[in-house]
Amino acid sequence: MFYRNHLIKFSYRCFSSESRINSFIKSKLMSAEDVAEKFPEKVTIGASGFTPAGYPKVIPGAFAQRIKNSKNPENFSINLYTGASTGDELDGVLARSGRLKLKIPYQSHKDLRKLINQGKVNFIDMHLSHVSKYIREGMFPPIDVAIVEACDVTSDGRIYLTNSSGMSGTYLSLAKDIYIELNEAHPLDMKGLHDIYLPEIHTGRPINIDYVDDRIGTPYVRVNPEKIKGIVLTNKYDSSPGFKKPDDASFKIANHLLDFILDEVEHGRIPKTLLPFQSGVGNVANAVLACIAQDNRFKSIEMYTEVIQDSIFDLIDSDKLRFASTTALTFSSEGQKRFHNQLHDLKSKFILRSMEISNNPEVIRRIGLITMNTALEADIYGNVNSTHVLGSSMMNGIGGSGDFTRNAVIIRLFFSNLFEIFGVFFVKITKDGKISSFVPMVSHVDHNEHSVQIMVSEQGLADLRAKTPKQRAELIIEKCVHPMYKDLLRDYFQHAQRVSFGQHTPHDLKQALSWHIRLQETGSMHPDHQAKKEPTSKDTEKAAQKIDQTAATKK
Repeated sequence: MFYRNHLIKFSYRCFSSESRINSFIKSKLMSAEDVAEKFPEKVTIGASGFTPAGYPKVIPGAFAQRIKNSKNPENFSINLYTGASTGDELDGVLARSGRLKLKIPYQSHKDLRKLINQGKVNFIDMHLSHVSKYIREGMFPPIDVAIVEACDVTSDGRIYLTNSSGMSGTYLSLAKDIYIELNEAHPLDMKGLHDIYLPEIHTGRPINIDYVDDRIGTPYVRVNPEKIKGIVLTNKYDSSPGFKKPDDASFKIANHLLDFILDEVEHGRIPKTLLPFQSGVGNVANAVLACIAQDNRFKSIEMYTEVIQDSIFDLIDSDKLRFASTTALTFSSEGQKRFHNQLHDLKSKFILRSMEISNNPEVIRRIGLITMNTALEADIYGNVNSTHVLGSSMMNGIGGSGDFTRNAVIIRLFFSNLFEIFGVFFVKITKDGKISSFVPMVSHVDHNEHSVQIMVSEQGLADLRAKTPKQRAELIIEKCVHPMYKDLLRDYFQHAQRVSFGQHTPHDLKQALSWHIRLQETGSMHPDHQAKKEPTSKDTEKAAQKIDQTAATKK
């Protein structure tokens, strides 16, 4: 039902499986240690990788070892630019080197997060669609070295990437020197999955993508081969641990969502052929895809998103995946092996795009997406906090949630619930109800109420479209809030209407953040769980660290 015969399709032929070590590669072969010796002490690195897929795995570690062995490690300084989060072999080792000074635009590694929240590493949390423009316009320090993972390199400068595109094209085009990790764990049949296109800046020219399977670029990044200073052979899968199977709460959220989508179809607000889906990372997104795979009411699905996870195989097995556009394939080791084994057949169903395209607001709005993202917390008016624990401690970053949420044409969804905040976070410390993800006022705002149209929890779904702030509050409290906190939020809302000097969006500023303060002081947002003791500064710090550490272990 989605096919368009008038479009010219990219040829999905298989590339040669013969040895990839051509004469050009042989002439550039080096050890990771030799490459690390060539880096300047003060260096800005642009690296491939996205959540964590397709990132360099040996050169960063060799550079960290060089710093450790140095007589003057204090002379080293590293700025690290990636597509999003990467694995321990990149984000982790450079964080632990003690010389990482700046990281953009996203992260999720526990060691790096700790340093950021201690103020020892500067981190700039950015909408992913903004990154390329800022770097290309010189807003950040220029890139000295690009390190990318590839499955093949040719003598005329064609670099074929592996599991992610991310920001690789931009970093390769701007870097003074290029070093490549040629990962032989990936078959040469990976060639052809990518569609690399870097939009021009300051031209206003449209990006000619109308459908999820449109191709407008090349299957490789083209660089001046003279910039390629070294190639290191590797044979390692990405270190993605995968994600836990969705639990009952996640499936409840998924079913609320699917019932809502079908109701929108019934009312003519979504076409019967549906719209492409975008889903964030985590249990809830996996549960949605699993439910679609099992639900006979859904026949064929398209995706236009940032990250594809193992849950895509549910759609493939049910013969419901028509096509998926992404910038990264974040598979478990089992999922990676399956993808490689079935690559010949799956190649016609996937495109890996540059992050500048996968997250581009123009393309997102033109295609018209059903977008689904998760949140740390939301307040009664629909403001969403996706990034900061207790308003101050950075979790991961806003990533692409803003790009998709603000530009979805029909539906903008945020998931949140009592027992699993941000999809998979805080499970252990919230099973006893000590933390609610719905609060009077969020402690940090990433997505304001103007962007959030639909709120979903395991309790139910609130349709916030065409509603006043007070109507939104009533719906969220009634439909989404857990029974343990429903009366408490009702009481706050009624109290705010009595004491607020303005009645458009009533708040009592003395009480609006009282739940967060109570959590810091007692370890619980619920008054019945309060520990009877005088709080100290150490207690407050310990509460925030406990939340942060528990969340990190559940990512």
